[in-house]
Amino acid sequence: MINEIDNRAYEKELNVNGIEFIAGVDEVGRGPLVGPVVTACVVLPKNYLLEGLTDSKKLSKKKREYFFDIIKRDALGIGIGIESEKVIDEVNIYEATKLAMKEAIDNCRKKCKIEHVLIDAMKLDLDIPSTSIIKGDYKSITISAASVIAKVTRDRMMDELDEKYPMYGFKDNAGYGTKKHIEAIKKYGIIDEHRKTFKPVCFYLDKINRL
Repeated sequence: MINEIDNRAYEKELNVNGIEFIAGVDEVGRGPLVGPVVTACVVLPKNYLLEGLTDSKKLSKKKREYFFDIIKRDALGIGIGIESEKVIDEVNIYEATKLAMKEAIDNCRKKCKIEHVLIDAMKLDLDIPSTSIIKGDYKSITISAASVIAKVTRDRMMDELDEKYPMYGFKDNAGYGTKKHIEAIKKYGIIDEHRKTFKPVCFYLDKINRL
């Protein structure tokens, strides 16, 4: 049985079976009202250890930035996948996330061989073996690395959007439906980057259409 405390247990088990090039995949941005869903695929060196690396949601911004730079330096391969709010509205967030994950894997494979993919929670139809792990961003160091890369990448995108639309507080809320964000929608309306099928954005649109 896998020891959940050892965040390299999944990788070690694959290594024992002769698998060396292991990719971790995670996403960030399924819940926000604005912006894209961002995914990352990361392949780390065999037996890689980075003390303190865990689920990006459990790390401070300073720690995420610190680990981001180290992972970028040490990883054998990194791929990013991004699906816009328009794609999210068209196919739904779940399907958009899968598309972004496959894009990240494809981009990573251009830089590094991949023999097995560890995926946080989701299952993908791939041409290489994969394992879906519930709470994988905590249980697998490779998925943890992907979660940090995806989180910092998306946060930087939201920082740029915040400079364009400072009234929504994107730098602080990352596009999530905080009180300040909702109040800003009511006061200033929605922007192109808002997800039109997400509540309360769609409620606002419906209200406007009824006027």
